[in-house]
Amino acid sequence: MQNQGIKKIVLAYSGGLDTSAIIPWLKENYGDCEVIAFVADIGQDREDLVGVEKKALQSGASECHVADLREEFIRDYVYPTLKTGALYEGTYLLGTSMARPIIAKAQVELALKVGADAVCHGATGKGNDQVRFESTYTALAPQLKVVAPWREWNLRSREALLDYLKERNIPTTASLEKIYSRDENAWHISTEGGVLESPANANNKDCWVWTVDPKEAPDQAEQVTVTVVKGEVVAVNGEAMSPYQCLDKLNALGAKHGVGRIDIVENRLVGMKSRGCYETPGGTIMMSALRAVEQLVLDRDSFKWRQQLGLEMSYVVYDGRWFAPLRRSLQASAEALAQEVNGEVVLELYKGHVNALQKTSANSLYSEAFATFGEDEVYDHSHAGGFIRLFSLSSRIRALNEQK
Repeated sequence: MQNQGIKKIVLAYSGGLDTSAIIPWLKENYGDCEVIAFVADIGQDREDLVGVEKKALQSGASECHVADLREEFIRDYVYPTLKTGALYEGTYLLGTSMARPIIAKAQVELALKVGADAVCHGATGKGNDQVRFESTYTALAPQLKVVAPWREWNLRSREALLDYLKERNIPTTASLEKIYSRDENAWHISTEGGVLESPANANNKDCWVWTVDPKEAPDQAEQVTVTVVKGEVVAVNGEAMSPYQCLDKLNALGAKHGVGRIDIVENRLVGMKSRGCYETPGGTIMMSALRAVEQLVLDRDSFKWRQQLGLEMSYVVYDGRWFAPLRRSLQASAEALAQEVNGEVVLELYKGHVNALQKTSANSLYSEAFATFGEDEVYDHSHAGGFIRLFSLSSRIRALNEQK
């Protein structure tokens, strides 16, 4: 394999099986180049970060940098996406999709800082993540070369990766028993593989990690109050917190009540379908709260436009186009709409469900005086006749023409 003039590579490193094997593979196949490991802390299991630097060095990395990106991830990636109401294919809250751009951005920043020639990721040639990583690399530092081992090496199975590490006396905690592929961050955890590879199979308890089975959740419903300012959750139960802290609090509450589970078959960007179980407890509560305030504040045309923004944004984020002009344009429009989205929502959590029980806003367009079914003095019913006649005028003309 040609070295391509690469002397220093920054690898997006997780400490898992794939990236542990990538470090020695890079050194063997790219002229004993220097490999620097980059670890993004975006709220994954804290145990995954314990000893990660030592593990990277044992695998052959010259350095290992760990960046705490938790607050930035929720504040600058999750919250902006939430404002648009983006749901990929109507259900997926984009947990993995939103995480990749911030990881790749921080990786590029480190690569430029240390004078690296290239960046590397451990995404497979079948998945969406390769597109998300490399689209970010291209948008931010097109001069950097990109190394994607899964598109180059002949290691094609978990067994092959374990044998590769064993031959080189590189320790790993991975095993053949870990049959599921999981991705975790502060926003969600996804589970793929194993029994889920056949859509004909029902998921089982091993497919869920964070959340209680809704059937085993508390029999007593729990209420939570969420405060929203300019389309952002700023407080939970009256306590003002940072975006990450709000999510962390709601994750605990939602998981307790089995909130935020979905089992879906989705269309990947690369053309194939995949099945996964996703858990997004806090995010599901946040989404419900924001949409409840919007119902009060946004007029009909504005709400329709926000829905269109959400649909388009879901594809932009899913496809890894975070740093494209289109994403910035969609976001600017969502920000404009969100300026009036202020309010407070009381939500009930019960056995996997979230229901908005009460919602208030100083900017509410709801008027009890107009909406009442009782007697009122503000609405003249006779006015509706002229409105309907004009609204249906084209249908009237068409019908008259057909009668001729």
